[in-house]
Amino acid sequence: MPNHQNSANGWSKPSDQRTTGKVITCKAAVVWGPGQPFVMEQVQVDPPQKLEVRIKILFTSICHTDLSAWQGENEAQQAFPRILGHEASGIVESVGEGVKDMKEGDHVVPIFNGECGDCKCCKSEKTNICHNFGVNPFKKVMNNDGKSRFSTKDGKPIYHFLNTSTFSEYTVLESACVVKIDPEAPLKKMTLLSCGVSTGVGAAWNTANVQAASTVAIFGLGAVGLAAAEGARARGASRIIGVDINPNKFIKGQAMGVTDFINPSEPGKPLHERIREITDGGVDYSFECVGNLDVLREAFLSTHEGWGFTVVLGIHPTPKMLPLHPMELFHGRGIIGSVFGGFKGKSQLPHFAQECMHGVVDLDKFITHELPFEKINDAFQLLIEGKSLRCVLQL
Repeated sequence: MPNHQNSANGWSKPSDQRTTGKVITCKAAVVWGPGQPFVMEQVQVDPPQKLEVRIKILFTSICHTDLSAWQGENEAQQAFPRILGHEASGIVESVGEGVKDMKEGDHVVPIFNGECGDCKCCKSEKTNICHNFGVNPFKKVMNNDGKSRFSTKDGKPIYHFLNTSTFSEYTVLESACVVKIDPEAPLKKMTLLSCGVSTGVGAAWNTANVQAASTVAIFGLGAVGLAAAEGARARGASRIIGVDINPNKFIKGQAMGVTDFINPSEPGKPLHERIREITDGGVDYSFECVGNLDVLREAFLSTHEGWGFTVVLGIHPTPKMLPLHPMELFHGRGIIGSVFGGFKGKSQLPHFAQECMHGVVDLDKFITHELPFEKINDAFQLLIEGKSLRCVLQL
């Protein structure tokens, strides 16, 4: 499928080569088994069905969730062959029956945590969970008919991933998982709003509601942790303590507002005691971005008695339970998990995109590498080696 360029979008679809209603053959990075290299394949992408959208992906980036799924860390969630990827931006190629809020040519970002607008959760202001299209790592087909919209050239199904599957030149999503954004927004940067930056910044703004002059500790300075730091900085936090075993992360962290750095691998008192000592009893907010229960306990105990608040952002594959005794909650500390930073994707993300365009959050700082789509295996290696925050692939 040839690309057709224009100055505004980087892509356009001439009227004499319409693809609406037709199967599109395009390039995708397919993974055939856990840990196996991504293979560039010619795949077939079906037209969107009722309340579905087919989009042309222009940029996609790689998150640790993609890495975990690729490595097959959770055996129950494995499904191969599969097209991974959930951070991206692109342009609507066509829409299925009943889609009213977007049309061909619109600039969009996919979201793994959808918003149908109709379920009890979507109608509540208290949550961004969606009963119908919320994040579901076990889901591998579309809701409409229980089938995939991807197939090999000989017709064998290729499975979907996290409502999105963005490692493909074209993908089909439920419309609840597609967000229309300002056509003037730079799509390369908007890619980061699909997951990492929205998750971290939103955790600081929506879930914790960080206040000006408050103190914050962030455990794990990957992209999500640094986004939480950026969110706390934007809210006027007076002190942001970054905790990571990689001292190089502090250099990057300083640009995001991190004021202090603690390396937990260095000998000394328990981590929470060190943090309490330098913050007069503990921080107001802590963010656990690692997915490690020992770290989670340290994050919880590093907050101040009476009002300390811990937000869990790390993915915890262990079957073990929370490392807390119920009586510890009587000291007034609170703890909560956060999905997609508490943002309701379709109704709230467009405004967040506007704020990013106006410089409230600097997205440029998160893009450390850029590669062509064909170099996707190299991009994963950069993440494995801890060299990249976000590597953006151009399709």
